[in-house]
Amino acid sequence: MESSGEPARVLVVANRTAATPALIAAVRERAAAGPARFTLLVPNPAHGLHAVVDPEDQAHTEADETLKQALPLLEEAAGAPVEGIVGVSEPLAAIQDAVNLRGFDELIISMLPKRVSRWLRLDLPHKAAGLGLPVTTVTAERVEHIPAHGVPA
Repeated sequence: MESSGEPARVLVVANRTAATPALIAAVRERAAAGPARFTLLVPNPAHGLHAVVDPEDQAHTEADETLKQALPLLEEAAGAPVEGIVGVSEPLAAIQDAVNLRGFDELIISMLPKRVSRWLRLDLPHKAAGLGLPVTTVTAERVEHIPAHGVPA
């Protein structure tokens, strides 16, 4: 929404990589590219039987700790406050909920390296691009920009 004079609304999606140098650098780079408001979404991880039975019915303790560690670093990189939210355990559903309920213009998805990333095995970045928003993926090895699917570049 930068063209209307409003800052772009950027949803940053991360879990274990929320406070990594690669993500901090990507947020700093995006903030330098133009006006933006950032929100960090941490899907609430489900463990043990909760992953099968009811992944949404568990405490946010782990996700809240991730937000507590990452938000000050991301705020410094963004040069402005960053909102933190906890989503459902399934990352694509968490992204869809955030986009549908709050509205965002861009996504930055931070993931573990390819050899260990469940999100990359699920092809999360390309599935998220199917929501019609451009996606920047960040891993320790690289940054990749994926145009929105179904929207002319």
